[in-house]
Amino acid sequence: MNSSKPVCERGGMPSKKEALLEAAKELFGELGYAETTFKKISDKAGVALGLLTHHYGNKEKLFLASGLDVLENFHSFLENAVKHSPDGYTAVMRFCRAYLDFSLDKNSNWLVLVRCSPYSDMKTGADRDLMDARFANILEMLAELLETGMNDGSIAPMNSNALAQVIVSLMVGANRTMLLTPYAPANLYDDVLNFVSRALKSCRGAAE
Repeated sequence: MNSSKPVCERGGMPSKKEALLEAAKELFGELGYAETTFKKISDKAGVALGLLTHHYGNKEKLFLASGLDVLENFHSFLENAVKHSPDGYTAVMRFCRAYLDFSLDKNSNWLVLVRCSPYSDMKTGADRDLMDARFANILEMLAELLETGMNDGSIAPMNSNALAQVIVSLMVGANRTMLLTPYAPANLYDDVLNFVSRALKSCRGAAE
């Protein structure tokens, strides 16, 4: 599984701005939005507190930057996972596997999105709209893969947008159960993937 390491602006060691963002992502995921403070972030990053305001303005903007950074890495991870898929069905299954794998990658900072709602802590419409748009891109990618499968015959014809929403909802539920509760069996992700695979194959068989 590929790791989502921070990309340095000039190569080599991260800049102070990058170090602050990495520290923020770790703390937002570990502590949540309310318990994460600028002082905790600056202490973890080993960077002067004043530079946080200089680079990011306030905690809300830093949280948005953290969430968007994770989402951008997530989007790239999914795109790489589905490249060169022989058919739409395979691409959808690779998408689902990558979705779940990314959430387990210690370097992905996925908990920023799981523990901190990207909507509830955003005070302005512009911030909410921006995060909404990024999430919509993930859903649109899956819908396009489903359309590919319907066109090549590996997935039965149906409403691709509705099906994408159902699959993503399943991924979200499994992800939160795995990471936030003590109830998840060790093989939960494999069971979820098997469920999606059986459902897609069953629909195809019924259509035929």
